[in-house]
Amino acid sequence: MKKIPYSRQSISVEDIIQVSKTLKSDFLTTGPKIEEFEKKIAKYLNVKYAVCVNSATSALHISCIILGLNKSSKFWTSANSFVASANCGELCGAKLDLVDISLKDFNISMDIIKKKLKEKNKPKVIIPVHLAGYPCDLKKLYDLTKKFKIKILEDASHAFGTDYLKDKIGCCKYSDIAVFSFHPVKIFTSGEGGVLVTNNKKYYQKALMLRNHGITRDKKKFYFKKNNNIYYEQQVLGYNYRLSDLHATLGLSQLKKLSIFNKNRNKIKNRYDIELKKLPLIFPDYKKNIKFSNHLYVVMINPLKTRKKRDQLINYLQKKGIITSIHYLPIYKHPYFKKYNFNKSKFKNSNFYYENAISLPIYPDLTKKKQKYIIKFIKKFFQKKAYD
Repeated sequence: MKKIPYSRQSISVEDIIQVSKTLKSDFLTTGPKIEEFEKKIAKYLNVKYAVCVNSATSALHISCIILGLNKSSKFWTSANSFVASANCGELCGAKLDLVDISLKDFNISMDIIKKKLKEKNKPKVIIPVHLAGYPCDLKKLYDLTKKFKIKILEDASHAFGTDYLKDKIGCCKYSDIAVFSFHPVKIFTSGEGGVLVTNNKKYYQKALMLRNHGITRDKKKFYFKKNNNIYYEQQVLGYNYRLSDLHATLGLSQLKKLSIFNKNRNKIKNRYDIELKKLPLIFPDYKKNIKFSNHLYVVMINPLKTRKKRDQLINYLQKKGIITSIHYLPIYKHPYFKKYNFNKSKFKNSNFYYENAISLPIYPDLTKKKQKYIIKFIKKFFQKKAYD
């Protein structure tokens, strides 16, 4: 059998046709498809504004600028996340602090945040990460932080299509800005790309400028009054973080299939849950009434019930052509962040998670036959002669 990746994009003939049309159009970039994509995203999430950029990392970066992170401020994020959740604040010169996760859902621990908020130096921004697409308890976070006027920036890279309290993650009811990723392994893809969404008009207007070199073409905002239509001004230091029309076109085509993608992911998750439940594994304690994107399928080997190790399982499955992953190497374990001298004993849950967690293959086009193959060898691994 051909190698099975832990995740991959699902590109249809229709996707290719639509991108081909844009290739033949007048605009490959800075054209109408970007605004069309932004409007469709905003409508789906029931949020006022959406600004597409070339990656979720770029979206996180300019969001941190918009929310005022600088050399005199602090920010918190989950100890277990991709490094972009920390780098975005680092790029602003802000000081990072990390919060351990809960082993119930692998998300940032609200109990620990509650305790940390008793500290004298409060963060200016907290960046909760919806790992695997399962939502953090945003309302609780909002209730804990509102009296301190702490800004909430959601790293929702995994969570497009996730529901939370009858709304969509990204509606920004309990946050200032939310960011999504359209990387090929995410819920749907634009090839590369990301978006920040908000209900704050000033944040929206600043984001438009920051993604385009700090430039505005809005006559009402010009310092120098000009009547011609080709004049523009750079008013702040910005970046070339624009998304192209090609990427936006693919995103638009993929967005139409979102419900199918998430439905397929949910079926795969449920099949794993049923077939693997008797093995010595620890499953996240997800609430059954929450519909989420299932970007990842993460379980942990239970060291109290087996002597076999997570890395042994990874290597065993790889020999069978099954590629798995680990999400993630905790941020404090990366060499760059050694400068903070984080006390690793404060991250007991993240340490345990990293030693035992494995992400199994999950993507919309994963066939039932391939999933049965994966399940078959996971079960064999836990048998006595798994390595024979």
